[in-house]
Amino acid sequence: MRIGFVGLGNMGGRMAACVARAGQEVLGYDVREENVTAAGAKPAASVGELVDGSDIVLLSLPDSKVVEAVMADLLPHARPGLIVVDLSTAAPDSTVRLHALLASRDTAYLDAGISGGAAAAEKGSLTLMVGGEAGELERARPVLDLFSANIFHCGPSGAGHTVKLLNNFLNATALAATAEVMVAARKAELDLETVLAVLNASSGVNFATLNRFPKIIHGDYLKGGLTNTLMLKDVNLYVELAARLGVASPNSAGPLASFGLARALGYADEISNTVVDALGDLSGGVRLHDAAAADSAGSTAPREDA
Repeated sequence: MRIGFVGLGNMGGRMAACVARAGQEVLGYDVREENVTAAGAKPAASVGELVDGSDIVLLSLPDSKVVEAVMADLLPHARPGLIVVDLSTAAPDSTVRLHALLASRDTAYLDAGISGGAAAAEKGSLTLMVGGEAGELERARPVLDLFSANIFHCGPSGAGHTVKLLNNFLNATALAATAEVMVAARKAELDLETVLAVLNASSGVNFATLNRFPKIIHGDYLKGGLTNTLMLKDVNLYVELAARLGVASPNSAGPLASFGLARALGYADEISNTVVDALGDLSGGVRLHDAAAADSAGSTAPREDA
């Protein structure tokens, strides 16, 4: 298959690089052309040119607004047999509308939420949750296998993006709650290594206690993952989904407040793990680590975060 990739930023660039390292030629388009070449892809002059030169087009974009803008350029070039895979975190209702538009041109459209963060994208070990026709997923699978370790067919169009929102809401809730607990532990003058060991052997264990805070307490925020702005966007999408489904969502208040606070205090474009510093700021300037530890752990290597 001729492979095209639109959106080669933090996540898309790493996924495209996995495909290129597997010996596949990738045609890429990004508003920053340097992102395309850095991923080992060949730059396309436009979305239309990329679609014309591809059998499968992968999208990795910030939100549904951007996906819909790209789709406006893609649609005139859609044709029978083409597969479009949207790897973005997007609103499921928008996804379903785009699926119908592409179906009218006999073009397949799969929504494929991803999880694993920058580290998994770098290693090609992402988890994909896919919505759309099962047969089209099988056609796309050889390409998706190049950057994923787990692929789940979740149901019809929109199901993949729906499962992604459910996952990200739990991810955000666990991160925000654990950040609060760890600030409290620090203020209580507890040994943070011991606190995490207890949590990870007890009922409070979660992804953040296992994978994030063992690094954060030493000043390593695992840079390279989802920002506070994007985390807040994902939680808002979940709240909209819950409202549309008629599901009560009292637990959304915590992550909405926490990541909204992080944005307001200047952490908008920082990795979402810095929500702990936002909570620390309002708790008397608390940090889980000392400055020397933070300086020595200031790695920018890609890390798992979503």
